[in-house]
Amino acid sequence: MSLKGRSFLNIKDLTTDEIMELINLSAELKDKKKKGISHKVLEGKNIALIFEKTSTRTRCAFEVAASDLGMGCTYLDPSGSQIGKKESIKDTARVLGRMYDGIEYRGFEQAIVTELAEYAGVPVWNGLTNESHPTQMIADMLTIKEHKGTLKGLKFVYMGDARYNMANSLMVTCAKLGLDFVACTNKEYFPEAWLVEYAKKCAAENGSTVTLTESVEEGCKDADIIYTDVWVSMGEPDDVWSARIKALKPYQVNGQAMSYAKDDAIFMHCLPAFHDLETGIGQQIFAKFGLSEMEVTDEVFEGPQSVVFDEAENRMHSIKAIMYATLMD
Repeated sequence: MSLKGRSFLNIKDLTTDEIMELINLSAELKDKKKKGISHKVLEGKNIALIFEKTSTRTRCAFEVAASDLGMGCTYLDPSGSQIGKKESIKDTARVLGRMYDGIEYRGFEQAIVTELAEYAGVPVWNGLTNESHPTQMIADMLTIKEHKGTLKGLKFVYMGDARYNMANSLMVTCAKLGLDFVACTNKEYFPEAWLVEYAKKCAAENGSTVTLTESVEEGCKDADIIYTDVWVSMGEPDDVWSARIKALKPYQVNGQAMSYAKDDAIFMHCLPAFHDLETGIGQQIFAKFGLSEMEVTDEVFEGPQSVVFDEAENRMHSIKAIMYATLMD
């Protein structure tokens, strides 16, 4: 595969064919795992996981994927690394690059993962930054293909805050793969204009469209996929909740929004989701704002159209494919 030795930092860095190669490889490796076929093809290699933002799915996906491929894995939590504190990013990259065959970074600024990749001398994988979440994209597109049988020509609707990593990455991915992308949200929460123009150019090359709308009915009409994410991201201050809820409550994914979509539409969410009161943050929001559900209602989240746990599982298969593609001799 053409990704050998390359870092995986932003979905913009990949061609349409390269994205599809990773989706197909994810499906192949998933099939092997389901059939119990060993694929420890990277025995003797080791990877480091740098987590400045903690995560359940990303950490577990990398660790299980590494084990399935036969690799050793070292996890460095926010207190377990001196990156950017006592040691510069450049120096950290050069140290870890001498000890490991690949490095994952999950944190804040895109510039950090970019600098790691510049100096490490080994592939670096972006597990999430404020700007981009490329590993999630492969999992999401694999999930859609499994449920829909195809990607090109589908209508994909993102509801909620479309300014950051998830909507940015989804918009570009859909544009490169020929899905019609819709950002359905308050106009103050649209993606940045320069990225919209980039995505529209990609979409035109692949026979699809990019649309921004404030109308839930227009946005969700005949949708094949409706997707949302939390309204406040990790690392943002608590005082943004009030304004965020006021602006985005009309864009909650609920039964009404789903009714505008096709009967066989699927619901997706990269998780964690605030759909009930069974989390500490959920209880705090209920106590302060009286909301028992936020970006998605429990009815939709637990309903027959929800594929969120297929999507969560596919994080592991897609991350395995990314590591395989970039490390395999």
